[in-house]
Amino acid sequence: MLKSCGRKLLLFLVGCMFTCLLVLMADQQKRQVGELGGEGGRRALQSLASPRRQPQLQEGEPGLAPREVKSFTDYFSELSRGRREAQGAGSLAPRREGTPRPALEDITAQDVFIAVKTTKKFHKARLDLLLDTWISRNRDLTFIFTDGEDEELKKRTANVINTNCSAAHSRQALSCKMAVEYDKFIESGRKWFCHVDDDNYVNVRTLVKLLSGYPHTQDIYIGKPSLDRPIQATERISENKMHPVHFWFATGGAGFCISRGLALKMSPWASGGHFMSTAEKIRLPDDCTIGYIIESVLGVKLIRSNLFHSHLENLHQVPKTEIHKQVTLSYGMFENKRNSIHMKGAFSADEDPSRFRSIHCLLYPDTPWCPPNVVY
Repeated sequence: MLKSCGRKLLLFLVGCMFTCLLVLMADQQKRQVGELGGEGGRRALQSLASPRRQPQLQEGEPGLAPREVKSFTDYFSELSRGRREAQGAGSLAPRREGTPRPALEDITAQDVFIAVKTTKKFHKARLDLLLDTWISRNRDLTFIFTDGEDEELKKRTANVINTNCSAAHSRQALSCKMAVEYDKFIESGRKWFCHVDDDNYVNVRTLVKLLSGYPHTQDIYIGKPSLDRPIQATERISENKMHPVHFWFATGGAGFCISRGLALKMSPWASGGHFMSTAEKIRLPDDCTIGYIIESVLGVKLIRSNLFHSHLENLHQVPKTEIHKQVTLSYGMFENKRNSIHMKGAFSADEDPSRFRSIHCLLYPDTPWCPPNVVY
């Protein structure tokens, strides 16, 4: 009698344990599917409910054996795989413009070649301001490309290159200077080529941070267009044959940067005088020609960044609280009004119409000529 009762009790306990195990496993399945949700979960369930379709192979052709789900372990592995696929799809969303990427390369300012395009008549009016401000802290990486000899300028900085190009503000003269800039960058061996004009303030710390988010060996072209649509141009194929093209370009007035990997690919159309012949082929200025080579010829897309600024935009809209995050700033005229960063600073607007001195004191308050204890 006791043996019979004991046997029944044992069977009862085993049955209870087996039932609990089934309930727990079913609950785990629901949670896994619920977490996956949507398409990822359905794909995993469908893969278990029906055999995967395999392409028909010819006799003797190598192929993969169909995957079989033999246990709950395989099932949960399939669900986890589906979750990873769903999460991976979300990571492909485009990055918001103006947001620096996490650092991919450990670069320094010495890895950057900054070319400043100018003309002799602006040496005093514009370059003195840059030499007093941002260039003063970045002389080794800043190269001034001009069109005339100036011994006084050479006393202030060693990196002055006389391009021997025309001083005119023509398509040919601008392309001539850009051609020299490109060749000098290639000779330098540096990782990044950045072009700016003589009315730009460059925040080198932010520039280096921005560029560190991109591999210099890859095809990177970053800047800001001045147009809201691709430029339309006509490409001269031969004497009697023309071909319409359209492409984006980063305006030189805001500055742009090109990785060394991409610059080397541009060589057949940009090096050793080829840049000027390429510019004549589409009959557009230097910054447009850069965009033509990169976008139209090489098929590399411009990365648009709102951290670059030219005098062609309303600079009053750049908030004072965001100045330290910008890569380039500018000044000039916009809609027949003085156009510069709107801010209180160490100097009045009459003393500092470009606002570059006030910006520099905001970013580098330890500069000797910056007034102390200024509220910005």
